[in-house]
Amino acid sequence: MSREEQRQAVRELRESLIAQLEELYGNAFETLASQNLGEGGIARLTQLLLRSREAAITPLQEEIEAPLITRAPGDAGTP
Repeated sequence: MSREEQRQAVRELRESLIAQLEELYGNAFETLASQNLGEGGIARLTQLLLRSREAAITPLQEEIEAPLITRAPGDAGTP
């Protein structure tokens, strides 16, 4: 597998993980909304879920969006 193919495979895996996490958190929010916990309990749990979601997904997204730098600008590729 070439280096570019490996990078693409890793990117696709990260995107798949993000999609799975989004589905998981979506289901958790739906479950939470259907519970009779009162406004205070739901608000606290919602805030915790939002923080958890951000902590889980943001690093994966940042890695996908990070520019790939393989050599310095102007470098002709000399060893």
